Amino acid sequence: QVQLVESGGGLVQAGGSLRLSCAASGRSFRSDTMGWFRQAPGKEREFVAVINWSGGTKYYADSVKGRCTISRDNAKNTVYLQMNSLKPEDTAVYYCAADVEYGVATTPSRFDYWGQGTQVTVSS
Repeated sequence: QVQLVESGGGLVQAGGSLRLSCAASGRSFRSDTMGWFRQAPGKEREFVAVINWSGGTKYYADSVKGRCTISRDNAKNTVYLQMNSLKPEDTAVYYCAADVEYGVATTPSRFDYWGQGTQVTVSS
């Protein structure tokens, strides 16, 4: 029902910035909670940031708070993750996800649709 496609990943030097985008299509997007998650090799998928349908509620993982900003443009069916002051430990595959249920969740199991992921690699 919902298709999500991430873009904007790549190789960046430590201290640099990236802006990830997630374009949604299919079922109505604007009523969904949208989240960003990441997964490094050998690690479980972890929460990064989440935003509710209106953009009025946002939560961030402690590891990225102050360095990342999640936003959405419902007219463009797109959610963004601006990442600044990147660190090598930010290296992971980043996924966007949609939660069609009421409420704002931060656990991967609560999200119904997932993108294919985009690789972010931060070098020294």
